[in-house]
Amino acid sequence: MKEKRTIRLSCERARAFPIEKVLAKLGHFPTGTNDKEAWFLSPFRSETQASFKVSKKLNRWYDHGEGIGGNVIDLVCKIGQCTVREALQLIAEDRTSFLFQQRPGFKSEKQDRILINEVKELTHYALKGYLRSRNISIGTANRFIKEVHYRFKDKKYFAIGLKNDSGGWELRNKYYKNCSSPKDITHIQNGNGKLIVTEGMFDLLSIISYNRILETTYDLLVMNSTAFVSKTSEIMDNYSQIDLYLDNDANGKLTAEKLMAGSNNSNDKSKLYSGFKDMNEWLEHNSKKGFGQKAQDVFLLPQKQSCSAPDGRKEKKK
Repeated sequence: MKEKRTIRLSCERARAFPIEKVLAKLGHFPTGTNDKEAWFLSPFRSETQASFKVSKKLNRWYDHGEGIGGNVIDLVCKIGQCTVREALQLIAEDRTSFLFQQRPGFKSEKQDRILINEVKELTHYALKGYLRSRNISIGTANRFIKEVHYRFKDKKYFAIGLKNDSGGWELRNKYYKNCSSPKDITHIQNGNGKLIVTEGMFDLLSIISYNRILETTYDLLVMNSTAFVSKTSEIMDNYSQIDLYLDNDANGKLTAEKLMAGSNNSNDKSKLYSGFKDMNEWLEHNSKKGFGQKAQDVFLLPQKQSCSAPDGRKEKKK
């Protein structure tokens, strides 16, 4: 009984040990932080877009890439591949970093940051070609994105960039998907009472490329990460109608459910591109099948066809 009580008390004390300090000892530093939370590149795998969140208030972590989370003990056990007893000893002895120095596959160096060198209007032929390959109108893209040149791990890159509300950038080119800190949503306010919500920039660009009317009748919000579901919900409260164009996968469905649970004015539009991962995949498929113009017509106007148009309106039957 005494031994069991000792372990329980040790767990209680260990849970209070700051997760950020554990990560710092392993060479993992936040890509973005505020008073409530900090974002890290996942310590479990190689990635360029931060998906690992630490709640400062709760001292809990959550890895959106794997859909798992826990307290500091769970974190040490997972990264160190050790038992709870071993994790408690390591935390108590302040030797967490020693453990990971013995484990192959984990870097103890500080993560390199993306440094923005230049932001300008889109001119590069390769980036224009990339947009066209994904069936995005260059004219539409120019209204939302920029050409961004940046440095990462001592190498120079360029990409199309969507700026978020905190000054960070979502960066995409044919080969890489990156983001610069701080990570945040992108809320484009046009003074409308209706809102379109998407997960990523290409969902937004796809929707507006095929229905320019929506840009003048809706405000637009790109989550940039489903981790911002709470912030998105708060913004949704200010709108009379919200259309959700989220991914047709488990994470997208779960995010849509969370957003709809907090709003009586939201509509899940994912059924409109059922069978495809997202809006952009739907558009690419139609283009490859030679139905680009037909798909555009269906998107824009209520044609007499037995299907639903991706603007949410039910088509009239013949």
